[in-house]
Amino acid sequence: MQTRLPPRLHPRPFLKWAGGKGQLIQQYSAHFPKRFSTYYEPFLGGGAVFFHLLPDRSHLMDINPELVNVYICVRDQVEALIACLKVHRDRHCADYYYQVRASVGGSPLERAARLIYLNKTCFNGLYRENSKGLFNVPIGSYKKPTICDDELLYATSAALRSTHIESGCFEAVLHHATSSHDFVYLDPPYHPLSATSKFTSYNRYAFTEADQIRLRDTVVTLANRGVKVMLSNSDCPFIRELYQDFTTHTIVASRAINSNAEKRGKITEVLVTSY
Repeated sequence: MQTRLPPRLHPRPFLKWAGGKGQLIQQYSAHFPKRFSTYYEPFLGGGAVFFHLLPDRSHLMDINPELVNVYICVRDQVEALIACLKVHRDRHCADYYYQVRASVGGSPLERAARLIYLNKTCFNGLYRENSKGLFNVPIGSYKKPTICDDELLYATSAALRSTHIESGCFEAVLHHATSSHDFVYLDPPYHPLSATSKFTSYNRYAFTEADQIRLRDTVVTLANRGVKVMLSNSDCPFIRELYQDFTTHTIVASRAINSNAEKRGKITEVLVTSY
């Protein structure tokens, strides 16, 4: 189905996402490669970098099949998706939220609308699954949550129109990115800075220290092919040692996920580049 791009509306993330890069884009801008032909993003999340760059050719991936389904539905069935979201919007209340949260299955369109609805109305926009893969975040305290932003969804649908989107592990990017014409941005679950900050996954699959090493090895393989690689992660000795052979930039970010408001604030992250 063809979509219309509303005038003067620049595409931007339509989901709230923990660790989203929207507030860091200005710091990243100077470090993006000047030229590339195809963009790859294996940890899609909210897609802030993709929507900022709006590349002509792109390949987006995530290990979370429900998130991938949302992006495909926004791309291919945006009008039907908007209709489903308006039903959720009109019925929204605490009882309805928990009823929807407890539901499983359904068509791809129903599942996409459910995820967007829960994302817009849950606590802090946090995506979290239990060990069974069921969404388990409580309702947030919003008076008038924006459950359906028609114009934004039309704009993002148009931006995604020619984009390849698939579910898969980050290592699958090795099958696609092969030359200096390719640019890969990697935004993995961050390595925890302490034993009490182990929010390393947003779904049932934890991202371990061994996974960080596998990711580093993937970056090395891509870089050896001449692929332009950029990666963001925690600023800690483990990550800096992993990427000691690459260029590392220090980024100042805001820590937003903490139950104690006094522990939220500025923190440094690293931005690693192969070029």
